[in-house]
Amino acid sequence: MSTWILLRGLTRETRHWGRLPDLLRDAIGAAPLLLDLPGNGEFADIRAPATVADMVDFVRLAAVQRGAAGSGAAGSGAAGSGAAGSGAAGLELAAPCNVLAMSLGGMVATDWAQRYPGEIGRLVLINTSMRPFCRAHERLRPSAWPGLARVALHWRDARLAERGIHQLTCNCADTLDADLATWSAIRRSAPVSRANALRQLGAAARFCAGDARPACPLLLLASREDRLVDPACSAKLAAAWGVDHRVHAWAGHDLPHDDPAWVAQQVRAWLAQDAVESAQTP
Repeated sequence: MSTWILLRGLTRETRHWGRLPDLLRDAIGAAPLLLDLPGNGEFADIRAPATVADMVDFVRLAAVQRGAAGSGAAGSGAAGSGAAGSGAAGLELAAPCNVLAMSLGGMVATDWAQRYPGEIGRLVLINTSMRPFCRAHERLRPSAWPGLARVALHWRDARLAERGIHQLTCNCADTLDADLATWSAIRRSAPVSRANALRQLGAAARFCAGDARPACPLLLLASREDRLVDPACSAKLAAAWGVDHRVHAWAGHDLPHDDPAWVAQQVRAWLAQDAVESAQTP
């Protein structure tokens, strides 16, 4: 069974997945491998790369070092050594992995699948966007700019910054107090620097995917009420690539936070549908 890797987005880390990994474990039959992007979480002390391509190199190496797949020549660099992508040049995954990723993580996963098609078996992309398919005002809604500015202004105040992020990305406020307590604790234990946040934002803004869809099966999940990224971005990707596209009726940008059970259900249904279609193919 292929390893499932989970990748979060801008300035977020593995602990921000909340309940989703446990729900996905039941849906896919195995515990997923949670990896942080460079500059976030476990790798908060690392200078974030300025390009999505360098983030891909970093994550590929980290995947091998965490046992996601075999390696022909993993190189001597360590994922936490401080040099993003160190040792990636000679890297070869011996078996394909599946990736579920959201937002910036979705750009990383897409670039990985397009540059190394033999390494990715399946992709699930959540509320992501990318050039050349989506316009700048769709990729980051102008109505979100004031909220982002307030988050940046209060970047070193954990609770105020996390409250701003919650308001921008979550439509479910039932667990607001618990979320703010958890997210503030995460921020204090592994703070993402303002410089790394800006570098990640710049990398996301510059990223341009290849025209051809990734060669692997692909599922796009989007939130109709996403106030950060226009859901038209996922619709345009689905139309350009001719892939499955499913839309949640009320969730915000952080769909795994707002309705993790729905995400797990969509992945389970997609895998079951594919199994039926494969069995019917002569």
